[in-house]
Amino acid sequence: WTFANELNVIFVAVYQKILQLPYIDELLRAVKRHFVKRFEDEIRALGATATEAGGGGGGAAMMAAFPDFRAFDEEFENVWRAVEERDRRERAAGRVGGTPRRFEDTRKFQTTAKGAMAEMAELAEAKGVAFSDAAKATASGRRQAPRMRAWSGRKGDGDGDGGGAAAGKKTKAKGRKGAKENRVWGDRVTKESMAALDYGRSSDAADSAPDGRAAAAALVDERSKGMRTADGVYEVADVAERAGEGAGFVLLDDEEGAGAGAKGSESSSGLLGMFRSLARGRVLTAEVLAEPMARMREHLANKNVAAEIADQICQTVAKGMVGVRVGGLHSIRALVEQHMEVALTRILTPVSSTDIIRDIAHTRTHGARRPYTMAFVGVNGVGKSTNLSKVCYWLLQNNKRVLVAACDTFRSGAVEQLRVHVRNLRALAGSDNVEIFERGYGKDSAAIAKDAIAFAAAADFDVVLIDTAGRMQDNEPLMRALAKLVSANAPDKILFVGEALVGNEAVDQLLKFNQALRDFSSQANPRHIDAIILTKFDTIDDRVGAALSMTYTTGQPIVFVGTGQTYTDLRKLNVAQVIRALLR
Repeated sequence: WTFANELNVIFVAVYQKILQLPYIDELLRAVKRHFVKRFEDEIRALGATATEAGGGGGGAAMMAAFPDFRAFDEEFENVWRAVEERDRRERAAGRVGGTPRRFEDTRKFQTTAKGAMAEMAELAEAKGVAFSDAAKATASGRRQAPRMRAWSGRKGDGDGDGGGAAAGKKTKAKGRKGAKENRVWGDRVTKESMAALDYGRSSDAADSAPDGRAAAAALVDERSKGMRTADGVYEVADVAERAGEGAGFVLLDDEEGAGAGAKGSESSSGLLGMFRSLARGRVLTAEVLAEPMARMREHLANKNVAAEIADQICQTVAKGMVGVRVGGLHSIRALVEQHMEVALTRILTPVSSTDIIRDIAHTRTHGARRPYTMAFVGVNGVGKSTNLSKVCYWLLQNNKRVLVAACDTFRSGAVEQLRVHVRNLRALAGSDNVEIFERGYGKDSAAIAKDAIAFAAAADFDVVLIDTAGRMQDNEPLMRALAKLVSANAPDKILFVGEALVGNEAVDQLLKFNQALRDFSSQANPRHIDAIILTKFDTIDDRVGAALSMTYTTGQPIVFVGTGQTYTDLRKLNVAQVIRALLR
């Protein structure tokens, strides 16, 4: 809260605490500036009327002089969106506490001559060679891309320096041609060829290799990292909004000046253009709204919203608009925005806590020091193991000890994939705070999860992440196995991992997963999906309807959004941005 002392006005912001709005103080200050500028004269006149009214008999005069503050609603929406956009830009720029990152900490610094020399010195020191020798090896001045250079230090890849490889080729071309190696014919498999193909070896030597941390560092995008709160909690960033969204309104303290973006605000565009045909001064009826609502359903379907859900939302919006007298095109636009945003916000706003860090602390404190368990479920190929590793990286940044339970005993390479992720995460963390628990293939996944939880409790791990096999929602044997795993181990949170690319299929998947957990459970009170992770969100542009469909179907929140292939490509879903994308 804040107040305008000269006008005796108090501004109070009321919101759900689980939303964690970091910009609430700035929003209050901005609203105060705009509100005082717009209504200062009316408020002062109201104060003068109250003084003249004295102790009584002036109620009618007070009511007559009371300003109509409802006219501020639209300006408040613009202020809120502008403050939210400014906060998003500052987060994207890596500004923590108002202090920008140093230039030496950015990727752009690596492209400068000074940055290249510093990085080459670090590589030379890590490999135990003289810096002058490393400089000679890169005399051509050509540098590899960071990702390729980081991985080039693996066993069997030579010295990992692109310039050195080029220089070696030139030397070899000038000298005598080397002896040709004997070709191996037939199906003979040598020990060397087997070792070269074994990328899943879990050895201390691989974890402690000098270039292990540099190789794993290529899997972290510094630009997409989150930020730490005042309490020291590492939070992932919000989903970046597309350039150009939210433009058209300027805060009073912006350099461009107030009112610079007012032009064009009266014109309707996008979805709202369908209401141009409505006449001024008409009372909206179900018949009048029938055609616009049909076009609205089509618009939502084009945004990947499931057809049934789009129909129900349109019915809700139309019901709220029936009987309202419309005074003009601007009033129609404001009415549609208001009812659509209310309906969509009600669906997308979490009704339960999404603060997993707090839940972990509560479980560790009040659960006899047992670990907090999360099971990742979903259909094939949606990215369960990849996003499990991203969540693991986020937990490691919050100083949690994590045990990854490899319970996908069906898909070939699943255990090796997790083993590589754990090796990379250990190299990034510089500690052994993450380990893998695996029993190979063909075993009972429920038993493996149970043993993993028991091991984690004995070894004092904070969190157990259970990776499960992908399964189609109609595969009854695999759905029974999943229900058995959930019933036997009672995970604290069941996370459904789904793609942002699907439409109607998302509803079918979630309904049948929940039905299987209920029908095949051996418990009196069956479990259901507790939260959702939406993957491949960076591939859908503004077709964000899957987020609406999944949340509407389950009533559960989307806790994370996957936006790429690095460990930092994990985001929080911003409800306001999703709504704007749906209405655009």
